[in-house]
Amino acid sequence: MGKNLFLIATAAFLLNSFSVSAQSTDFSNKIRINVWAEMDACPELAEAHNTSSGQFDYTINRIKRTSVFLLNGMTNGWRFCYTPSDKLRNVKEEFAMEEILPFKEDNNTIVYQKPWIQDNLVHSWVEFERTPRMKRNYTMWNTIKHKKIQGRGYASVKNGFEGITNAAKDALKNAIRKHYQAIIKNKPKEIRGSVLIRNEPRLGIDAGQYMVELDFFLETDRIILYKEF
Repeated sequence: MGKNLFLIATAAFLLNSFSVSAQSTDFSNKIRINVWAEMDACPELAEAHNTSSGQFDYTINRIKRTSVFLLNGMTNGWRFCYTPSDKLRNVKEEFAMEEILPFKEDNNTIVYQKPWIQDNLVHSWVEFERTPRMKRNYTMWNTIKHKKIQGRGYASVKNGFEGITNAAKDALKNAIRKHYQAIIKNKPKEIRGSVLIRNEPRLGIDAGQYMVELDFFLETDRIILYKEF
């Protein structure tokens, strides 16, 4: 929709034509989430010093990048590898997260609707219709064999879009750590698995940090114990 999306943002806000808290509860076919971005880039970011960009270029780009990042986690999922810290073995905690598949819209398109401005943030409802493959993938994940976990993560707003992705990574790490600490008596050497975001992501800003709260379906691929060779 480009800049036309933001030309109606102020009018949409003044008319207050819809509720900020409204959300879809069924994501099996169609995804509808609230995504926002700051109106101005943080002074530490290079985008803040780009004098050739338009008034809303930064905001448009951030909403689109954040939308694709979250939609990928909701349709294709993420793969992770977690190494718990172990002081006795002098092992530091390590966590890696990567996309299972690149996000492709295929014949579907992301639709940005009903933007509004609140607290110097531009919000937009983001809608995406799952492809047939994505619907089958969601049905596979939404079974009793997949555990449900939840985590909250933080990262500095000074890192821009990377701050969002780092906060999401931190949320997943915390969810993984909490889940396996409750079911594994002795710390493992490594845990590998994958997740799919199952509910609407919740994003906020708290004391100069992005806050991301995510709910996941969890699939464990392998747990490597220290006694294994």
